[in-house]
Amino acid sequence: MESFVCENVFVPLRSAPSHKSEMLSQVLFGEKYRVTDHSGHWIRIITDFDNYSGWLDKDHLQNSDGGNDMKGHVLNRSLLCYKEDNTKLILEAGCEIYEPDFGSKTFTAGSHKYTAGGDFHESIIVPERSLADTALKFLNSPYIWGGRIAPGIDCSGFTQLVYKISGKRIPRDSWQQAEAGTEICFIDETRTGDLVFFDDERGKISHVGIILSQGLIIHASGRVRIDTIDHQGIFKAEINRYSHRLRTIRRML
Repeated sequence: MESFVCENVFVPLRSAPSHKSEMLSQVLFGEKYRVTDHSGHWIRIITDFDNYSGWLDKDHLQNSDGGNDMKGHVLNRSLLCYKEDNTKLILEAGCEIYEPDFGSKTFTAGSHKYTAGGDFHESIIVPERSLADTALKFLNSPYIWGGRIAPGIDCSGFTQLVYKISGKRIPRDSWQQAEAGTEICFIDETRTGDLVFFDDERGKISHVGIILSQGLIIHASGRVRIDTIDHQGIFKAEINRYSHRLRTIRRML
C-alpha cells in the first residue's frame, strides 16, 4: 500500500467523506499515512503514527510520496519555515521533519526541501525529558474536538502529543489509552506523567489528563488547565464541585 507524507500544517481527519461530519483527529505535517479507499474528492486513510482511520478532503492535501523508511524527527516547539516557492509555514510542536541539516538550515518532507528560520538548531528535535514541562507549554490552549496541536486540542490529543514530544507513542483516543500501559491502583501512588481516566454516567471512558505532581492534574477541558485531583476525581475550584469522576490510572513509562 502506497505511503504519503502530509505537507500541510495539519489536515482534518473526518468520520465520513463530508465537511459536515465529525473531525475525529488531525494528520500533522510530516506524518505518514496510507490510502485505503476513495469517494469523490475524498480519500480514506490510515495513519502510520497511531493507526487511526478517517477521511481527508483532497483539496486540503499537500503531500508527496513517503515510501521510504526514513524516520521523522518530532518538533518540540513551533518552527517557522519556507517552502521551495518561498511561501511561509509555521509548523506546530508535534509535527515531524526529515533529514535536518542545521548548518544549511534545511530539512525535507517527502520529496520537498524546506528552509528554516535562524533559530533552527538541534535542540528543536531533542525529545523532552520532563513530561510536566512539556505539558505546561500547552497551558491555556483552547479545547477543540479532534485537535492535536496547540491552537486547538482535545483531551486525548493533548496527552498523546505530550508523549509524542517526549519520544513515546501512545494511542489516539482516551478509551484506547486506558487499555495501554500498567494499571496504578491508588491515586496516592501516582507520579508525574501518569495518565488518569474518567468516565461518564454510562461508565464509558470520556476524559483523560496527566498527573503533574501529587494532587495536581493538567488536562484539556475547555482549555488546557491545572486542577486538583483526589480519589473521587477532578475538583474544579471555580464551581466548587467535582467535574470528572475518576475511573482508572495508567502508567505509560
